[in-house]
Amino acid sequence: MSDFVLFTDSSADLSQEMVQQAGVTVLPLTFTLQGETYSNYPDNREMDPALFYDTLRAGELATTSAVNVAGYTQAMEPILKEGKDILVLAFSSGLSTTYNSACIAAEELKEAYPQRQIYVVDTLCASLGQGLLVWLAAQEQKKGKSIQEVRDWAEANKQKVCHQFTVNDLYFLKRGGRISATTAVVGSMLQIKPVLHVDAEGHLTSVSKARGRNASIKALVERMEKSVTEEGKQVVFISHGDCLEDAETLANMIRERFGTQQICINYVGPVIGAHAGPGVLALFYLGNERY
Repeated sequence: MSDFVLFTDSSADLSQEMVQQAGVTVLPLTFTLQGETYSNYPDNREMDPALFYDTLRAGELATTSAVNVAGYTQAMEPILKEGKDILVLAFSSGLSTTYNSACIAAEELKEAYPQRQIYVVDTLCASLGQGLLVWLAAQEQKKGKSIQEVRDWAEANKQKVCHQFTVNDLYFLKRGGRISATTAVVGSMLQIKPVLHVDAEGHLTSVSKARGRNASIKALVERMEKSVTEEGKQVVFISHGDCLEDAETLANMIRERFGTQQICINYVGPVIGAHAGPGVLALFYLGNERY
């Protein structure tokens, strides 16, 4: 049995089944919708993701909160008391304060448990991009690698996790300040769909535009074609904002183009979904570098 526990947070968008298979501990971020605050667990115990997106479609707004220091401390301390070490793979510092909270909690706990090792990695990843890094790190752990070896692997490979996003409703990007109101109105009229990625600093940035939904989905595959490594051999993750049919279309395109055998699909959770909106579609894989 491994002598350390792998932690992440729910912005990784891993399904409950994948969490169990990977053997990781997931701390929930929270979101507030219609005046009620919910914890975002991988098993969606407090709100079904389809209901979340239906509520957004009805015009309601959601806000999100990071894991705070106390949340990390309460989750990690029992593990340390058991005599195990902890490796945290946290949501990008470019998008959330979750990583900073993990660092503060880790420093405080190191003082209380000086014999234990606690490491925190800023994944600079989001959604199933973060999930992909966590999943692959868990496979390294299962090979019997030490906590330092898995930490070093994560640091060495996090910039290889490519994130390609497209959104269906520009309103949510406008509300988040990523595009202007004029751009949102004109873009909606012309059916312009932005293609975005998470850059090397862990920020969500626009990289191109496509005319119409089908073109934007093809653009995700085209970007993958330019940067993917070991095509057809690696696991590919896809997340979606309650648009499973589009996610399956994207998966089929990837199978046909690259011969990929293992593709995992799950919802974009409320943490990212609150800011990207219903219809967000995202593709994650390993490449030479962030592209």
